[in-house]
Amino acid sequence: MAGIYVHIPFCRQACHYCNFHFSTRLENTNELVAAIVREAGMRRQFLQNKPINSLYLGGGTPSVLPPAELNYLLSALYDVFNIAADAEVTLESNPDDLTAERLKALRDSPVNRLSIGIQSFRDQDLKWMNRAHNADEATRCLDFALAAGFDQLTVDLIYGSPGLDDAAWLQNLRTVFDRQLPHLSAYALTVEEGTALAHFVRHGKSPSPDEAAAGRHFSILEEEAARAGYTHYEISNLCRDGAFARHNSSYWTGQPYLGLGPSAHSFDGSNRSWNISHNIEYSRSVKADKLPIQGEHLEPADRLNERLMTGLRTTWGVELAALESQFGARAVEAIREQASTWMTGNYLAEREGHWYLTSLGRPFADRIASDLFMVDEQVEWVVEGPSPGQSTPVSERRAWWSEEAPG
Repeated sequence: MAGIYVHIPFCRQACHYCNFHFSTRLENTNELVAAIVREAGMRRQFLQNKPINSLYLGGGTPSVLPPAELNYLLSALYDVFNIAADAEVTLESNPDDLTAERLKALRDSPVNRLSIGIQSFRDQDLKWMNRAHNADEATRCLDFALAAGFDQLTVDLIYGSPGLDDAAWLQNLRTVFDRQLPHLSAYALTVEEGTALAHFVRHGKSPSPDEAAAGRHFSILEEEAARAGYTHYEISNLCRDGAFARHNSSYWTGQPYLGLGPSAHSFDGSNRSWNISHNIEYSRSVKADKLPIQGEHLEPADRLNERLMTGLRTTWGVELAALESQFGARAVEAIREQASTWMTGNYLAEREGHWYLTSLGRPFADRIASDLFMVDEQVEWVVEGPSPGQSTPVSERRAWWSEEAPG
């Protein structure tokens, strides 16, 4: 089943580490919401009327939308698309938006899952990150959400940040685990170009993230999660009682999805496209019945490498029979040769027809996956499918710019 992602590009203030597309000017939210609704109508055929299994409102901070605008957006999406009755409908939110009254209103909407950007339960960390909420709001919103009846609830935490020692990280985790929240996403702090944090690090105003500390924090995360009964089912995601994030899991398993709003990405199984990352230009284009979309066709090597990258991040690993069915036996054998070193070192293992990362290998997931990647020259003789010479050169991959709805 397919999924829909809606990018709401507004935040109350800019976090120092964030490189997502957003604006802190909140006076034009209604105009942008109207443009997203218009885009939805223009792209209603993208998913070919398949049942929608998950609807994810991300950003940005969708919880900054006034309730009337949020309800209008949700109602319009349900009118346009075939959203399943039991679909997972997630709203990303910040603690300072989640009052008891707002949570009650959300319970009366189609939203049935909250993703709350806590990041830390300590004021010193939140101030350093330039978050809009404080520690009291962080804990209070969780209690409000549970009291309001949200049994599908996830929070985000960041580790490896300056000043966050092992004991403080452990306390952050226990705040989540003691409440037995169904889902947790935990991310290592990274320095992204174009962010305030990158500027601070470059000019000596902030230390770079401590990789050794991040490694310790990841180990603490694994140990405490196992002790608390959580399944660490993806490098950055953990859950209790099978409460996997349905929408994000569809990304990791290569399911099709439609992205709406500025900077949102879409994928149909063979092609990836993305909207312009500019609110005004996005709205102007959609109003003129033009979709400001750029895209690329994914060659077999691209699709194979993505399957490796995303699959190895999960506890389910990469199914070899599925790889062989889609890409051919020769591709699997070629990758197996490249994987031998990691298997010898017990970073990568094979069990019941799946490749998966061991506990030793999980901290090195991206490096291991990249070592297994196929390149275009290999694809011509390894991947069974198009005849040699039919692959599109890398320089020509971003081959189309569409101002019309792409089928």
